[in-house]
Amino acid sequence: MLKNIYHYLKTPENDGKKIGLFRVLCSIFGGLILAYLAMTLFALLAPMKIREAAIISIMFNTFIWACATTWIALSISKLQALYRFILPTSVFSIALIILY
Repeated sequence: MLKNIYHYLKTPENDGKKIGLFRVLCSIFGGLILAYLAMTLFALLAPMKIREAAIISIMFNTFIWACATTWIALSISKLQALYRFILPTSVFSIALIILY
């Protein structure tokens, strides 16, 4: 069963013109989560006051969201889209846990 699911996720789309609902949803929500985690991490790491760092990170939030969404949506397969969502989310989450 897991082998079938892995094979289904690993298989690229038949038509290169369609992105697919799974990759679209994964890219939208994954990009949103990555953007907010990056925004929070930047606000903690910036060598300035929290108020100034928060304003700068909010300004760049939409840009980061757009870049992350495009990066996840352009993956070849569903499995690669999951990897592009899960791995950076885990890295940012662990960094926030360590720094906070």
